[in-house]
Amino acid sequence: MKFQPNPDRIIIFDTTLRDGEQCPGATLNVDEKLVIARQLARLGVDVIEAGFAIASHGDFDAVSRIAEAVGTEDGPVICSLARSVKGDIEAAAKAVSPAFHRRIHTFIATSDIHLQYKLKKTRSEVLDITSEMVAYAKSFVDDIEFSPEDAGRSDPEFLYQVLERAIAAGATTVNIPDTVGYTTPAEFGAIIRGIKENVPNIDQAIISVHGHNDLGLAVANFLEAVKNGARQLECTINGIGERAGNAALEELVMALHVRRQYFNPFLGREPESEASLTNIDTRQIYKTSRLVSNLTGMLVQPNKAIVGANAFAHESGIHQDGILKHKRTYEIMDAQSIGLNDNLIVLGKHSGRHAFQSRMRELGFELTDPEVNKAFVRFKELADKKKEITDWDLEAIVKDEIQQTPELFHLEFVQVSCGNQARPTATVTVRTPDGQELTDAAIGTGPVDAVYQAINRVANVPNELIEFSVQSVTAGIDAIGEVTIRLRYQDRVFSGHAVNTDIIVASAQAYLNALNRLYASMQTESIPQSQEVVQSSVS
Repeated sequence: MKFQPNPDRIIIFDTTLRDGEQCPGATLNVDEKLVIARQLARLGVDVIEAGFAIASHGDFDAVSRIAEAVGTEDGPVICSLARSVKGDIEAAAKAVSPAFHRRIHTFIATSDIHLQYKLKKTRSEVLDITSEMVAYAKSFVDDIEFSPEDAGRSDPEFLYQVLERAIAAGATTVNIPDTVGYTTPAEFGAIIRGIKENVPNIDQAIISVHGHNDLGLAVANFLEAVKNGARQLECTINGIGERAGNAALEELVMALHVRRQYFNPFLGREPESEASLTNIDTRQIYKTSRLVSNLTGMLVQPNKAIVGANAFAHESGIHQDGILKHKRTYEIMDAQSIGLNDNLIVLGKHSGRHAFQSRMRELGFELTDPEVNKAFVRFKELADKKKEITDWDLEAIVKDEIQQTPELFHLEFVQVSCGNQARPTATVTVRTPDGQELTDAAIGTGPVDAVYQAINRVANVPNELIEFSVQSVTAGIDAIGEVTIRLRYQDRVFSGHAVNTDIIVASAQAYLNALNRLYASMQTESIPQSQEVVQSSVS
């Protein structure tokens, strides 16, 4: 991406794979990160912050593989985060090296509370570190981003000095983080305006913003920042991230899209201009949201703006009457604009592999031959059970099949008995990592709980079930059921996801999906395994 100090559009910096993954329970493996990165490239994001290279071997590998696979000449900038420490910067430089467009994003805290209690450094020391480490990063790549952590609570005069030093040392982007989600829109806009007016060399860098949603103000803060000169927005899909999350990419992009006549003058455009304010292909938004939700196990609330299940639903009679007469009476954007197509029948049980693969390409899935084979088998199974096959059904089964989760425990058989006059009982057969097929039965508070108790007796992997969620992918009695669960073990959270027309089967598969992640982590990280199994009840 060619550097422009004052671009006439908004640069979208996606940090789903770095800050978003820090959301408890949203941990992704390398293959899953690669799947999301490819979709982010299709979405049209300008920069992908692929990880924190120094954090772990897994993070380094993920950044490196994404840089190689997605960081093509016509692809996005691939970025790695790094503290203002030589070792971090060296790891980041090495990890992003396969990419055509490379960026190192280095940071150091600047608020007095961080300096006193976290860094234990003086302002003078921070100024010197900033100059030295930005210059060091510049020796590896040309594209350098610098962030003064907790800028929202930093003394403005000191903030101006730090930014001036960073730009003088070679930073091409300066990012202003509201690290703890503390500021209000007016305050955040004033911070950006103050930087524009008081940093002498600010015309040599792009102003970026990063913010958390602790007070529910992240998106509003960012839009105010745009009005005051910010030209890069750091955001995540579905707003996932630390604590209450980050500013949501889909909300920012669609706000700028729907209200572009309002924002045009702030970017030096004519108010009536219809040109997009970002490079985002909005028709990929819904698909990207679903992918991130499925792979992270972080469900999207029904009333979530833009991508929630109710975002384009109308129950009020007055609203329904208005919509039937003219959509714009109660809708400010089309569902189709985010890629949410009508629930049309696309394939049936007589459809062949070629038609199936062709439809997958139309839906944006580039599958390998083994993935096509696996997904096609699931499609045929579904077609025998379900009369009408929709795009949503296809997306659900394909995503379920291509998720890169280690299959250490495999469900061979599950059967339940329940009723209002019966004690819920489940029998399961599970193939263990060493190839044994073990069968056991258990009684639970409900059929799903009975299944989970039986699986625990076979697998003997300690865990605590902290979340169980089931929802319908489409309407109808024969709809696919989508189950998401989260398990906790030793302060770590592991998510599982599965879809099936039989909700009991989907529940069992989702549970094993999470158990496999947990067990794989035990093997690779040598987490000590206690013999106590703590199981939360689910009916």
